[in-house]
Amino acid sequence: MTHGQTPGPEPSGPAPAAEGPVLTPALAALLDGVGAHSGGVYLRAPDAPVLEMAVMAGLPRSFTAPWERIGMNAPVPVAEAVRERRLVWVGGEEEMARRYPRVAVVLPYAFALAALPLATDSAVYGAVFLTWPGSHPPELSEREREELTSACRRLTLRLESVAARGRPARPEPDLLAAPPAGNVTGSLGAVEAARMAARLPYGLCSLDLNGRVRFANAAAAELMGIRVDDLVGGHLWAAVPWLNDPGYEDRYRAALLSQRATSFVALRPPATWLSFRLYPSRDGLSVRISRARAVSALRRPGGQADDAPSRLVTVSQVMSLAGALTEAVGVRDVVRLVADELATAATAQAVVLLGSRAGRLHVLGHRGYPDPHVVERFDGTPLTEPTPGVHALNSGVPAFFESRRQLERLYPVRAATPDGFAAWAYLPLIASGRPVGTCVLAYAEPHPFAADERAVLTSLGGLIAQALERALLYDAKHRLAHGLQEALLPHSLPRLPGLDAVARYRPATRGMDIGGDFYDLLDARPRAAAVIGDVQGHNVTAAGLMGQIRTAVRAYTTVGQSPAEVMRSTNRLLIDLDAELFASCLYLRLDPERGRAVMARAGHPPPLLRRPDGRVRVLDLAGGPLLGIDGAAGYPTTDVEFTPGCLLALYTDGLVEAPGLDIEDAVAGLCRRLADAGDLPPDELADLLVQRGDGDRERIDDVALLLLRAR
Repeated sequence: MTHGQTPGPEPSGPAPAAEGPVLTPALAALLDGVGAHSGGVYLRAPDAPVLEMAVMAGLPRSFTAPWERIGMNAPVPVAEAVRERRLVWVGGEEEMARRYPRVAVVLPYAFALAALPLATDSAVYGAVFLTWPGSHPPELSEREREELTSACRRLTLRLESVAARGRPARPEPDLLAAPPAGNVTGSLGAVEAARMAARLPYGLCSLDLNGRVRFANAAAAELMGIRVDDLVGGHLWAAVPWLNDPGYEDRYRAALLSQRATSFVALRPPATWLSFRLYPSRDGLSVRISRARAVSALRRPGGQADDAPSRLVTVSQVMSLAGALTEAVGVRDVVRLVADELATAATAQAVVLLGSRAGRLHVLGHRGYPDPHVVERFDGTPLTEPTPGVHALNSGVPAFFESRRQLERLYPVRAATPDGFAAWAYLPLIASGRPVGTCVLAYAEPHPFAADERAVLTSLGGLIAQALERALLYDAKHRLAHGLQEALLPHSLPRLPGLDAVARYRPATRGMDIGGDFYDLLDARPRAAAVIGDVQGHNVTAAGLMGQIRTAVRAYTTVGQSPAEVMRSTNRLLIDLDAELFASCLYLRLDPERGRAVMARAGHPPPLLRRPDGRVRVLDLAGGPLLGIDGAAGYPTTDVEFTPGCLLALYTDGLVEAPGLDIEDAVAGLCRRLADAGDLPPDELADLLVQRGDGDRERIDDVALLLLRAR
C-alpha cells in the first residue's frame, strides 16, 4: 500500500451508525464559510483502498457519477489530496485540463476546485472537495485556506471519535433543498409573480438542481408544444422529446457548475428553431425561451437516449473511461485501467480480461482475486468448452449472472470450479467487427443488473475492446522489436587477455522501445577492438541499419584496417546504402600489453578515462562528422594511455541527455560517479551508472554503455 493509504480503524463485524448526522452539518458549514457553491464528502471503504461518495451538496450526484467510488491511486484531485496528505487546488478550466485531463474530459467547464484529506498521521477516514464558479480568483485567499484546513481538521477529529466508539460515519442524504414542484402559491407575492410571468411574451420556466421543471408559464408550454401540466414536475429533456439530447444537457451542466449563463438553439420539429438561455443560481436554473432569429444550417449536437436522467451518468462514465483508455499502451495498462476505472465505478471486486489464440482461451490479466490460481486455471481452455467466458467470446453476446445459482444453472461445469464470488458480468469485447476478448467483472455478493446498468457496461465493453486491440498489437510489435534488438546486439562479450569488459543496454521507455544504439568487442589479436555507436531513430529501420554497421565494422577490423580506415569505410557504406539516416560512432584499437589505445570518433560523445589513482578525464578526441553525411570525410585518430588499472567508459548520449538537463553538467556528474565508484567490480559499476535516475525520469532515448578495464 502506498503512502497515504493507511486504513482507518475498522470495527469487527457490522457497526452501528454514528449518533445523528456528522457529514451534512460539517459540509453545509464549510460551503457557507468559504462561499463554495457545491461540494461533497468521501469516506474510505472499510475493506479496500477506495473512497466512496457519502454526501453531496449543491449539485446532483449525476455530475460526479464517474467518481462515486475512487481508487486511492486514481489521477484525480481527491485521491491526490489523500495520497499526499495536503490541500489540492485547481484554479480553473485550463489548469484542470493540464493536471487532470480525465476530469476535464467529463467536466469541461469553468470552475475551481479544492480537495482536502480527512486523515491523521496514521489513518485515512476520507476526503472533501468543494467547487466555486469560474469567476473565483485563480488562487485561494489565506482566509479560505485557513477555513478549509481548520474545518477538515475538525471533521477528521469527529470521524476519529465516532470510529473509536464503534459507530463510524455512514453516507447521509444529499443537500439539494429544492422546493416542491409547481409550488408558486405560498404567498401573495408568489401569486403576483406567477401572474406577471404568465403575461410575458416569451417562455419562462424554472428548473431545480436535478433538472426538474418547478414552474413554467403558458408561453413556454406553447413554444415547446406541450401542456404546462405535462411540463411541471418532470425533467425537461424527458417531457420534451426533441430536447432529449446530450448536447443540450451539457449546457445545463455547464451553467450549474460554472454558475454562468449559457445558451443553445434547438430545432422543434419540423422547422421551428427556439433559443434557450439558462441563468443559474445555487438552487436551480431560470430558462428564457424564445424564437431564434437568423438561424440557418444548424444541426443538433447529438443523438437521443431512452432514459435521460440515467443517461447523464452513462455519458460521464463513457467519457471518463475513454479518456483513461487513451493512456493505455500494452495489455497490462488496459487491465490496470479497467480495474481502477470500470470495476471501481461498477462496484465490482475483481476483473479478468480474456483473449483467444490458436483456438484456446487465454487469461490476459486479472485483478482482485486473492488466489491467482483460481483465474489462471482457465488459461488454455479450448474454445469449444461450455463456459460463460468462451460463450461470450464466440457469440459476442453479453451475459449477466446475478447469483451463483443462475450461473450454475446454465453452466453446470462451473459448480466444480468456484472462484469465491457471487455474481458476474461477461462483456464481449468486439473491435473492428471481430471478437478480441471478454471482460469479466466479479462481485462478492449477489448483484441485480438493472437494464440501464447492463446497457452502460455493454457500451463500455466497446471502448475496452478498442483499447485491447491496440494493446495486443503493440505488445506483438514490442516482442518483435525486442527479438530483433536482441538478435542484433552481442549475446556476450569475448574474454580477452589483459582486459575486463562489461556492457549494458537499456531501451527507451517511449515508442517501440527499440533504437539504434550498439556496441561490440572484437578479438583482433594480438590486439582488441571496441566500438560503440548510435543510429538516428527509434524504429525497426534504425535497428536494422545498426546491425549492418556493426557487421561492417567487424569485417573491416578482420581484414586489418586501421581505426581511421575502419571509420572511412563504414562512412562510405552508410552513404552507399542511401538509408537517409546518420550515425555517431566511436572506434578504438586496444593494446593492453603496450598500455595504449588508438581511437577514432565520428560525432560521438567523448569517452571517459579513469586512471588508477581515481582521477577521471574527459577525452576530448579529434574526430570527423557523423557517419552518412560526407563521403569524403576523414577521421583522425588519437593515441591515449591505457595502462593496467585504467578504465575506459564508452557510452551513448541517452546516458547523459534528458529534457531540461545541461549536457556538460550531466557529463560532469557521470565523471563524479565514475571517480567515486570506479573501484567496484565492472558489473556492479555498470549497473550503477545506467540506473542513474531511471526511477525518477522517463528514458526518451536508449542507452548503451561499454566499460573496459586494463588488468
